[in-house]
Amino acid sequence: MTNDHFSHGSGAYSDFILILLFSVVLLLYLYAAVISSRTYKQWPFSRYTYWLIGLLCIALSVVGPIANLSHINFTAHMIGHLLLGMLAPLFIALAAPVTLILRTLPLQSARRISRILRGMPFRMLSDPLVASILNIGGLCILYTTNLYSNMHKFSILHIIVHLHIFTAGYLFTISMIYIDRPPHRTSYVYRGIIFIFTIAAHGILSKTIYVNPPLGISATQAETGAKLMYYGGDAIDTFIIIIFFYQWLKIRHPRNSLVPET
Repeated sequence: MTNDHFSHGSGAYSDFILILLFSVVLLLYLYAAVISSRTYKQWPFSRYTYWLIGLLCIALSVVGPIANLSHINFTAHMIGHLLLGMLAPLFIALAAPVTLILRTLPLQSARRISRILRGMPFRMLSDPLVASILNIGGLCILYTTNLYSNMHKFSILHIIVHLHIFTAGYLFTISMIYIDRPPHRTSYVYRGIIFIFTIAAHGILSKTIYVNPPLGISATQAETGAKLMYYGGDAIDTFIIIIFFYQWLKIRHPRNSLVPET
């Protein structure tokens, strides 16, 4: 298979399709929120903002200058990685899309989705340990094997890798902080322990990239990209930690919590 995905004509067409898709997804969310607000409590304006920012983070990582430069520049790739795998999942989670879907769909359809979410497959995927392994494990495979170089040669592989990065990041985020009401709850202690080990593993992977660059990446680019992954990842994780402990505080001291609900 040739690298036709990155040719000028094919790339322009793909960018147009992706922009159109993002626009449709944005409008569907806005439409669902309006419909939902007619029947239930007014949908919070902050969640509109979170959804928009989340979609923008995804769009910037796959369309436009950062996405184009990421094929030849590891620093740009790492910016895209942080946008797609960490920042976008956080904002999408804060937008509570599952709650909105369940509020908008007809009762029977909403019940079907609820049964799926309560099923064993999703129970396993949304477990903090499994979600962490999918998240960090996938990144380890990407950056310590020839997968990174191959994803820039084969368009299908490139798409699969990006889908995994976002999906694994989203599953990990919703396994740590509960914005949508989770069908399967785990304890704060359990989630906290997994979170600590995940942050440590992310830092170790960053340092590994620093000293052992992926195939085809220069030492200079690897050092810059690894620093960005390390410090940028910590910055985004800080926001998740704040939300995590705020939610824990609300559970333990509900009457003393003066912070407005997210």
